[in-house]
Amino acid sequence: VGFYSAFMVAKKVTVISKAFGSEKAYRWESEGVDGYTVTEDDKKSVGTEIILELLDDTDDEKYSEFLEQYRIQSLIRKYSDYIRFPIKMEVTHSRPKEQTEEEKEAKKPLEYEDYIEVETLNSMVPLWKKNKNELKEEDYKHFYTEKFYDYNEPIRYAHVKNEGMPSYNALLYIPSKAPFDYYTKEYEKGLQLYSNGVLIMEKCADLLPDYFSFVKGLVDSEDLSLNISREILQHDRQLKAIAKSIEKTITAELKKMLKNDREKYEEFWKAFGLQIKFGVYSDFGINKDKLQDLLMFTSSNESKLVTLDEYVTAMREEQKYIYYATGENIARIEHLPQTELLKDKGYEILYLTDNVDEFAIKSLNKYKDKEFKNVSADDLGIEDTGKKEEIKAKEEENSDMLKNLASALDGKVEKVILSQRLKSHPVCLTSEGEITLEMEKVLNAMPTDQKVHAKRVLEINPEHEIFGKLKAISESGDSEKLAKYAKLLYTQALLIEGINIDDPVEFSNLICELM
Repeated sequence: VGFYSAFMVAKKVTVISKAFGSEKAYRWESEGVDGYTVTEDDKKSVGTEIILELLDDTDDEKYSEFLEQYRIQSLIRKYSDYIRFPIKMEVTHSRPKEQTEEEKEAKKPLEYEDYIEVETLNSMVPLWKKNKNELKEEDYKHFYTEKFYDYNEPIRYAHVKNEGMPSYNALLYIPSKAPFDYYTKEYEKGLQLYSNGVLIMEKCADLLPDYFSFVKGLVDSEDLSLNISREILQHDRQLKAIAKSIEKTITAELKKMLKNDREKYEEFWKAFGLQIKFGVYSDFGINKDKLQDLLMFTSSNESKLVTLDEYVTAMREEQKYIYYATGENIARIEHLPQTELLKDKGYEILYLTDNVDEFAIKSLNKYKDKEFKNVSADDLGIEDTGKKEEIKAKEEENSDMLKNLASALDGKVEKVILSQRLKSHPVCLTSEGEITLEMEKVLNAMPTDQKVHAKRVLEINPEHEIFGKLKAISESGDSEKLAKYAKLLYTQALLIEGINIDDPVEFSNLICELM
């Protein structure tokens, strides 16, 4: 951007200038190495000429391309398209020569001639500096598709004019679809940054938080220096103030879309919701309060998307928790035995299918004083006292059997208990403590030698016929057969949870032997 950038392509730079009202003109010359010289010049007209003597072409660099008409035009349009003064150039065009009647009758091939025309290369008045009342929705959308090479129209846009400190204009766009590389390391976030209409950075990452990295657009501020470097920008107070203001604008626009255009917001959520959830979880949840009202999850009620606010508003009066279930997909979650009791009571369940979901929920901890509860948690907080006492009595009566079942699993579970949540299924896995079964799967899929383990609890349905079988085997003293049933039921519970089993052949043999 600075003047000395001319020496990136020139071996000599000459500036001849005459000021208005001055009788003398001056010539500044430099080869960019040993200083410069200033002498008087015989220039008659007022103004400034800058003459670059280009470097010689090499095998690696073709400096002569900067003499090509198209290259000059493209550079002006990229970096100086919105300077308020016209940038003019003699442009060479081609046109067919006029033919005589004889030539036309003879069908003589057309001959072409070059001609020169002075053209203004830059647009001068950028869209973002125009009055909003002058512009139509089509103007904003056309600018987006042309500027950001996206064939799809944006799902929403915002035209910002901030007159305070710092002052800036901005155009912000939310794409309707995620770029193919969006969820990869190769994707670069950032807004174009202009200083008074001059592009100084193609992608200024500091203008956007990571959770809004999908936003495209530009910022133009008269308060930023043309010569500012990337290093200085990172610590620039004005840029930080602009970034904070832009973040508030994006948040407000998303909330407006959620409130006024639900269909479009759900379309946005399907494209970029994952990034919002990462934003809730990252940096130890520091941004959770800003983002929690933007979150959506699939509900057990008609499998529709709901916000946390909608869930809490619809909660039953006696309901203590916001319940959620995790799994690879909706179909698998809907068949989880741990959801039976909740569904039977008419409680809504949030279905979490992305790896980050439960980590985001853990970061939130609670929403509007309602805590979150995994359906696989050891205590759902809804068991009735009568049934609880009945189950407790049965556990005491069958304590030796339950201990023997746990012992047969050789430390794979913390304990085996009788379930208060199962209705029709014989068995399920739950967990104690902070690490859930789904979190264990996600964390252990990461490339690290250190593995984590949830404190697993095997729950057996005391109302299922399998309980009667186990009791009969235990009373008969057949400890070997009881151990085989323990392994069979534990493996069945693993499969229900979508957890890989160690030995499918052993599982198959146990089924054939015991069933």
